[in-house]
Amino acid sequence: MTGSEESAVEETTTEWIRIDGVASWARLEADGTLLWGAGAGERRLRLESDVLGLAIRGSWITVRAFEGTSEGGCCGVVGGAGGRRRARRDYVLQMADEAAARRWSDRINEFLGSLVCVVFNFGWIEVSDEDPIGRPKKLCVVLNPFSGKKSARKIFQNEIKPLLEAAGVLFDLKETERQNHAHEIAYKLDILQYDGIVCVSGDGILVEIVNGLLNRKDWGTAIKVPLGVIPAGTGNGMAKSLLDSADDLCTVPNATFTIIRGHRRALDVATILQNEKKSFNVLSLTWGLVADIDIESERYRWMGSARMDLYKYLHFKGRIGNDLMALFRVLNLRKYNGHIHFIPAPGFEAYGDPVIHVDDCKCEVLLSKWSKGGNDNTEQCKYMGPEVAMERMEWRSIDGPFISVLVHNVPFSGEDYMPAPKAEFADGYLDVIIVKDSPKSGLLEMMLSMSDGSYIKSPYILYFKVKALRLQPSSRVGQPTKGGIIDSDGEVIAGGDQPESCLMAYGPPIQMTVDKGLATIFSPK
Repeated sequence: MTGSEESAVEETTTEWIRIDGVASWARLEADGTLLWGAGAGERRLRLESDVLGLAIRGSWITVRAFEGTSEGGCCGVVGGAGGRRRARRDYVLQMADEAAARRWSDRINEFLGSLVCVVFNFGWIEVSDEDPIGRPKKLCVVLNPFSGKKSARKIFQNEIKPLLEAAGVLFDLKETERQNHAHEIAYKLDILQYDGIVCVSGDGILVEIVNGLLNRKDWGTAIKVPLGVIPAGTGNGMAKSLLDSADDLCTVPNATFTIIRGHRRALDVATILQNEKKSFNVLSLTWGLVADIDIESERYRWMGSARMDLYKYLHFKGRIGNDLMALFRVLNLRKYNGHIHFIPAPGFEAYGDPVIHVDDCKCEVLLSKWSKGGNDNTEQCKYMGPEVAMERMEWRSIDGPFISVLVHNVPFSGEDYMPAPKAEFADGYLDVIIVKDSPKSGLLEMMLSMSDGSYIKSPYILYFKVKALRLQPSSRVGQPTKGGIIDSDGEVIAGGDQPESCLMAYGPPIQMTVDKGLATIFSPK
């Protein structure tokens, strides 16, 4: 027998026990698989990916499973396409004695990698171990009670809280009361108390929290606190992007279990800059058709995600009313004048035209060499943007008019919309999708195929990646006194009906750069 084979034998634990009252041989293998039964009745649990936690009392061990299946539908709707849904179940293991129970629970905890036992006052004992994969012990949960259909509180009580408790994860719950309240919470939060910050909402709370963390003096430490996203709002683009990357359904339980398991990945953060005004972006920036549809349908936010479907249905049928919007966005198409300058990612140098006189287009103001913050022990300024030397980089340009411009950091903008199928979470680039011209039939076809990203095959689409981008929006074609809307992560930052309430002005250049892997987010893999 080889040394590796001997090691594998030593790491495999086998014992005659009772599981749910049935006597059986049970085996805990070196890869973290728990098996019992035989033949067609054999059962198996992958501890790391199928188990929330466990509790022991005397010679009894209760394994709290959250097993995945291939059944179910998209975002919890039975009968949808693809993906896995999960089901809660407890397995009771009766060991020969307390020593065997302790030995098995210690081995199981090695694979779970966290404090997973719930402590009761009537004799259950606590099991702890090292934290090799980073399962969180305590979370700050930020809940927006106004998101989506105002059901976030109910979702938390019925779906999220039971899973956290079953996994032995402690939490502090904070509800937002107004716009930018999550920004304030993140800005003032004692981050040393928590192993992560969880957003129970749409994408808006995540964006506010990122901005709050990056405006702290200790931003360099704060932005590395893992962020979790549980879909409970209208736009759930980040949750969908994360879960889809692992072929998981976009459901509240799947998102919660993702956070419990503790796997993390880096996430790019973009800085949006106009003179001295600045904001941070993690999902997308849009201008033109998509921004018009998204923002002009906001009056129907109370309908949740159905508002986009209603908008398309009513307008594609030609049912135009004053209560929806004045123009049919496709049949009465708007085009916008403007210019885009960008630094292409490697492999995309052929897109656009070269910019010869960089000084003339003022691209040098895009990035200054900001000093970065570090840790809690020194006085640091808030985060000012990525530190990138731009002097020798080649700028390219594309001139309008434009029908639509999208700049994406992640693949999905909502549960049913995949504008950037090639986007990656931490590649250091932004995905740019541009429509300059298209017949209306081609545009309708593109919009109807955005759910799976196949629309980018259209000959009317320009799709490329950039390290930095400078957008200079201008008036609508044929309407020189009318501007457009620039939407950053679901909020208007320039233009619209109330420009005085916007962070930035419509017209002057808006500049966007990306900092590779700046933030950290809980991920299913």
